[in-house]
Amino acid sequence: MSWGSELWDQFDNLEKHTQWGIEFVEKYTKFVKERSEIETSYAKQIRNLSKKYQPKKNSREEDESKYTFCRAFLTSLNELNDYAGQHEVIAENLTSQIISELSRYLQELKSERKSHFHDGRKAQQHIESSWKQLESCKRRFERDCKEADRAQQYFERMDSDINVTKADVEKARQHAQSRHQMASDSKSEYSSYLQKFNQEQNEHYFNVIPNIFQKLQDMEEKRIDRIGVCMRTFADVDRQVLPIVGKCLDGMTTAAESIEPKTDSKQVVESYKSGFEPPGDVEFEDYGQAMKRTASETSLSNSREAKEKPVGKSKGKLWPFIKNKNKLMSLLTSPHQPPPAPPASSPPSPSAVPNDPQSPKQHKEPLSHRLNDFMTSKPKMHCLRSLRRGGSGPEDFSHLPPEQRRKKLQGKIDELNKDIQKEMDQRDALTKMKDVYVKNPQMGDPASVDPRLSEIAQNIEKLQFEAQKFEGWLAEVEERMPSKSDTNRRSGLYETQNNSTVSNNCAQDRESPDGSYTEEQNSETQVKANINPVLPTSSTPEFDDEFDDDETLPTIGTCKALYPFEGHNEGTIAVAEGELLYVIEEDKGDGWTRVRRNEDEEGYVPSSYVEVFLETNAKGAMTYI
Repeated sequence: MSWGSELWDQFDNLEKHTQWGIEFVEKYTKFVKERSEIETSYAKQIRNLSKKYQPKKNSREEDESKYTFCRAFLTSLNELNDYAGQHEVIAENLTSQIISELSRYLQELKSERKSHFHDGRKAQQHIESSWKQLESCKRRFERDCKEADRAQQYFERMDSDINVTKADVEKARQHAQSRHQMASDSKSEYSSYLQKFNQEQNEHYFNVIPNIFQKLQDMEEKRIDRIGVCMRTFADVDRQVLPIVGKCLDGMTTAAESIEPKTDSKQVVESYKSGFEPPGDVEFEDYGQAMKRTASETSLSNSREAKEKPVGKSKGKLWPFIKNKNKLMSLLTSPHQPPPAPPASSPPSPSAVPNDPQSPKQHKEPLSHRLNDFMTSKPKMHCLRSLRRGGSGPEDFSHLPPEQRRKKLQGKIDELNKDIQKEMDQRDALTKMKDVYVKNPQMGDPASVDPRLSEIAQNIEKLQFEAQKFEGWLAEVEERMPSKSDTNRRSGLYETQNNSTVSNNCAQDRESPDGSYTEEQNSETQVKANINPVLPTSSTPEFDDEFDDDETLPTIGTCKALYPFEGHNEGTIAVAEGELLYVIEEDKGDGWTRVRRNEDEEGYVPSSYVEVFLETNAKGAMTYI
């Protein structure tokens, strides 16, 4: 069905319709443009979301990468980032395949439409001009005919009148003839022009206008087809990225399926296992024994115990399930009784009276009460903030528990071995290059490689020295860590000695002035069963965990003894009045201060017996969180 034959008289409506079609193309182009902007914005937001939850570049990232659920989440974030990239591809394809094409086509469409309607208006104007000329010829013919009729009537009237001269009659006749001639000419002109107009009108309505309208119809059909192609492209752009989007989603699914709860639980053990053994049984303390003795018997037995019991350092184990190491050390290693009050005027030594109410064996605070007091106190932890600001722990990782220290040392050794291998590869490559230069001097000077080879040799020597140093520390840690057979044997001994008096003297874990946890060097766990037949109340074996110390605790200040203190009790040290000592652990609230005389002598003294001078930098190193 052709517009030219069916809509020959609908020029104005066709003009409006084609204009509406162009506006529709502009509207669809705007729609696709806004969709592209939405895809770009969505992709940007997805990328920002993925970037926001990416692990930060710090030490925590290494810990998180050990767990399967963290690795799965990281994989999901990466897949989500790729997913955002596909939406960017959608936006780019929409812009290049639809928006740009439609914008260019719109310009062509407007130009073509304008040309067709210009030709139609020109043809319309031509036919209208021909019609006007035809009307003019028609009116002139009509006028000439009327003039000829009037001239003929005037001649006839003059010819019938006897009073008119012959000359007037002849004149009237000639005038009538001329009018008839003019009418005849106008008739011929009108007839010919009418024929011409009919031809032009037939050409206009059957050829010119149909051709123009056919071109407009073809233009409109092309426009509609182009809109359909763009709509298909609009869908194909999404369909093209579906395989990659599906791969991204499959990657997320695979990552989720790779999560292994059992493996993560095992990794928690690997990450936080300290290597320590659980504490042994707590010894029974008989407070009612002193009530059954006389003063002389008590003095005698205590004097005997003081002679038979060697004075040494008693150190309590810092068990890893307690966070507050400083407080627990004061609970398990300091004397379990209130310190004696300072003498008023040269009184006898507080330890000279065996069963004095202030004696270390009297008024011992129950361990449960002390642990409750510890658990409610504010924990004191290592200053991790200072480490994150650029500080670091000891090079030998002695601030870590044995198992974690072993892992860190092993990792450091592996890293050094990789660096050594890398340097060796460079050395081998340079050696081959030097051999080539020796065989072909024109390729280079062999002496130019020597400085680099010397530098690499020094680097290898340094790295090997570092590796040996860390291997020594690792061997020391592995020797110090208890084996499984020792652990099983010890647990069996504890089960068979339920009624015996057990004393666990464990190596005290170090706490540096900044509150960090350090493990003693060259300490070895041993279990000894000693039967002492001299003491009447100790007929069962006594098990001690002994740790030898090669490294001393750092001093945090000095103190001056205000009064003499004999210090016969276990864990204490005797001091003379006016003696200057080093402070290695300040009062934790139990009334005792830990001091050192030299590398071999250290112990606790009553805080009221000494005047303490702490170093400001040592106190400043403590951080309470």
